[in-house]
Amino acid sequence: MAEPAIRLRKVHLTLGSGHSAVHVLKGVDLDVARGESVGIVGPSGSGKSTLLMVLAGLERADEGLVEIAGQALGSLSEDQLAAFRGRHIGIVFQSFHLIPNMTALENVAVPLELAGHRDAFARAEQELAAVGLGHRVTHYPGELSGGEQQRVALARALAPEPAILIADEPTGNLDGETGQQIADLLFAEQRRRAMTLVLVTHDKSLAARCGREVAVRSGEIGGGVAAPSRVSDLAGAAS
Repeated sequence: MAEPAIRLRKVHLTLGSGHSAVHVLKGVDLDVARGESVGIVGPSGSGKSTLLMVLAGLERADEGLVEIAGQALGSLSEDQLAAFRGRHIGIVFQSFHLIPNMTALENVAVPLELAGHRDAFARAEQELAAVGLGHRVTHYPGELSGGEQQRVALARALAPEPAILIADEPTGNLDGETGQQIADLLFAEQRRRAMTLVLVTHDKSLAARCGREVAVRSGEIGGGVAAPSRVSDLAGAAS
């Protein structure tokens, strides 16, 4: 069996301290295959977004194994973790997190420059064109609609060609039609690039587009259920 893109074993995480401490993740086990799409679902406060932050290396587990693309994150220093994340993991947030005083092109080029890519701006321009924003490269975030800002954020996440894309409520701040467009683009790029996709969403229709849904409740994870339309695809991928 091929090594999974993501492997978690007995992962625990407590946030806060003393009387305000909250045991957010409680012995989480999870495997995600390379190229698989997984929707993380559950009620507010269940630990879904915290789980994504652990997968991205933005939160460190207190206990357990967090292994991404064959690398145990717990053994890495902060600098090594940042470098690893830059090479292997793309992240899309609900609130875009664009740098307001940089153009769309500069926002996408920044992580490429930090990773040492000599063709950072040329690649950034290509990625913006791929998400339908080739005509908006010189515009600043404040000059873009919410949907356009999320397209810039997606281009930024995809530009380093990560093996794993993590999305936290990627359509949460968008209206229905715009959210549908972003979802279509997200899944199209995931298939085209054969990336592993893990997303958190409250949108049942968005979660159903994933190959599998995983439920999180009170910091614990349930069994994954393959979406009916994707069962045969998953079976084929496993053979």
